[in-house]
Amino acid sequence: MRASEIIEILDRPISRELLARDVTRLAYVAKDGTPRNVPIAFTWNGSEIVMCTTKNAPKLPALRENPMVALTIDTEVHPPRILLIRGRAQLDVVDGIPDEYLQMNGSYTMAPEQRVEWEAEVRSLYDGMVRIVVTPTWAKLIDFETTLPSAVEELVRRRAERERLARR
Repeated sequence: MRASEIIEILDRPISRELLARDVTRLAYVAKDGTPRNVPIAFTWNGSEIVMCTTKNAPKLPALRENPMVALTIDTEVHPPRILLIRGRAQLDVVDGIPDEYLQMNGSYTMAPEQRVEWEAEVRSLYDGMVRIVVTPTWAKLIDFETTLPSAVEELVRRRAERERLARR
């Protein structure tokens, strides 16, 4: 998929709304060869999805071996809105707590004193983290109004063709 196509999809209003959400589902291939799909907090910086995890997270060896990932960001209402993204995970080990981690966890409802306590706990627990950075290489928005899953799009085309032939 061309970069301009990805940018166009990610710049749509519904995509921007989804990219402002708190959680994505990160799919990758585990070390034992089986698929994994884990919810993880993220932030969108305008060109990359950034997720943060502990330095001892089980997903890290798998991502080092096979960095290809898929992300799903979606809603829980009808019709669902779904943003699908594929890319390659880049792992960046950092000392301390990445700004993105504090930013992505800033949307949870916390009283100011809870936020101070939470941040102190985080800083006392982690001596560093790993930033998982994904630059999209493919994207698809499904909103069930203007865009559909490709299999459903095919069924719509087939139906239209049947109807066209029946009118002859």
